[in-house]
Amino acid sequence: MSVSLRLSRGGSKKRPYYKVVVSNSRAPRDGKYLEQVGTYNPLLAKDDANRVRLVEDRIRYWLGVGAQPTDRVARMLDTAGIKERAATNNPQKAEPGQKAKDRVEDKLKKAAEAEEAKAAAAAAPAVEEVVEEAAAEEAPASEVAAEEAPAVEEVVAEETPAAEEAAAEEAAPVEEAAVAEVAADEAPAAEEASAEAPAEEAAAEDSAEEVAGEEQAEG
Repeated sequence: MSVSLRLSRGGSKKRPYYKVVVSNSRAPRDGKYLEQVGTYNPLLAKDDANRVRLVEDRIRYWLGVGAQPTDRVARMLDTAGIKERAATNNPQKAEPGQKAKDRVEDKLKKAAEAEEAKAAAAAAPAVEEVVEEAAAEEAPASEVAAEEAPAVEEVVAEETPAAEEAAAEEAAPVEEAAVAEVAADEAPAAEEASAEAPAEEAAAEDSAEEVAGEEQAEG
């Protein structure tokens, strides 16, 4: 079987504690192991001597019989001077994952939208200023028109009485002529009526006298 030097996790939630063990490479991480050859406590400071504790002679033995350390244990052995670790080259190590890239894209998109909203908000006052300037330019013209309107009304008011007087003066001779014609037409009729009045009175007196004579004769 293949033997490996690796870490076996212990401790509690959010408080890990690891054992450096020699185990079958096909066994579970936290399963049975052949021998414990050290400990690793990541909660301690990096300069603490108890952070990494290794049994050097047993590790050298298992390395001598072909045990292969994992990458993390190999780093520990290199730091302790037990076994030199060959430098590795992973060009994609510093490259962020897909989720990190998506977060960056979302952040850039939101920043661009914020810039657009800021630009739109900055452009809005400029548009309002242009509208206010146009309204201010139109206001004097309306004021001039309002000032001219009373003057026009005064001129019309002054011309109206003159026109009425002229019309009255023109209508007066016409009315006088019409009255004169009516009077001229009525004068002969009045004269005829006055001439007929004495004749009617004389006829009435004659008829009265005849009636009186008839009454005397009968009496």
